[in-house]
Amino acid sequence: MNWFVTASGFTIAIGLIAAIGAQNAHVLRQGIAGRQVAVTIFVCILCDTVLMVSGVYGMSAIVKLWPPFDWVTRIGGALFLFCFGVMCFRSALKSQALGIEGRVIESFWRAFWTILGVTLLNPHVYLDTLVFIGGLGAQYGPDDQLSFVVGAVAASWVWFLALGYGARLLRPTFENPKAWMILDIGIGLLMWSIALTILR
Repeated sequence: MNWFVTASGFTIAIGLIAAIGAQNAHVLRQGIAGRQVAVTIFVCILCDTVLMVSGVYGMSAIVKLWPPFDWVTRIGGALFLFCFGVMCFRSALKSQALGIEGRVIESFWRAFWTILGVTLLNPHVYLDTLVFIGGLGAQYGPDDQLSFVVGAVAASWVWFLALGYGARLLRPTFENPKAWMILDIGIGLLMWSIALTILR
């Protein structure tokens, strides 16, 4: 296990997952209410795991068939990280808090289908996991690919467990626009530094 590659996968994934969005808002809302938290978290983590693993090993197969694709993913990944960093800085300027308004879902199956829809009907989830994380992970050898996937999947576990079960404690933080501004700036700087590392 290459812990440096694992840390890289974790860092990139947590930066993408932590972005303000409908999925995080829904998980936070359910967590604050203490309703169907386990199934909500489970679906998020399961979807991330399947998509990230499929992305890394699927992209790796494409690289083997067409070696120049490695260069394409390297440049494309760096550009994506740079643009994502710009988006984070713009978001920081807006000082937007994470909204948690909405009706809490009480029943198991309704909670299951709701979070599944919120997760899989968002086109960004495929761009982030299959294309972006998959493309970056495909640049490594077989052993390092496993390390990268472990780090990326671990980020999903850490984030959603903390968000779901720590929601009541975290609510004041997530409702504070300044906290999100600091987080967005930090993620933006981190994405830029990783982009430079990839290009080197």
